[in-house]
Amino acid sequence: MKSRFYEFEAVDLQGKKVNMRDFQDKTVLVVNTASKCGLAPQFDGLEKLYQNYKDKGLVVLGFPSNQFANQEPGDAKSIEEGCRLNYGVSFPMFSKVDVNGKNAHPIFKYLKSQLSGLLGGRIKWNFTKFLIDSKGKPVKRFGPTDKPEKIDKYLRKTFRNEN
Repeated sequence: MKSRFYEFEAVDLQGKKVNMRDFQDKTVLVVNTASKCGLAPQFDGLEKLYQNYKDKGLVVLGFPSNQFANQEPGDAKSIEEGCRLNYGVSFPMFSKVDVNGKNAHPIFKYLKSQLSGLLGGRIKWNFTKFLIDSKGKPVKRFGPTDKPEKIDKYLRKTFRNEN
């Protein structure tokens, strides 16, 4: 059965449409980000996860959102420059999206419906993370304060079991 995750698309920071089908057979970590957030240092840990596991099939997808305390006010160019210069981000980053409400991006509507959190079908804050297995099934949700190091322990087990 084909996963619904692969039916979605999003626009990257360069304005190009990216089909989630491009990430088929990969383990995907979707993160709503904000460069002015106190949790922004997690970019370093997310980049480290990406570097450590990309050859094993991990891809991190960053989705900036300005829905929480106006912590991602910039345009695509300033977001990209901030992520690359301040945190060395090399994983794919997408254009700014809403993650809650009627204008929430379809990817986040889907992920929240599959993995509800403490607030049910809402995202509480920046840096909520959704892990999708290599078959496109959402398998784990990590809260905003769950550091990438916690995800690393989970990924180690995941990639050990897939080999």
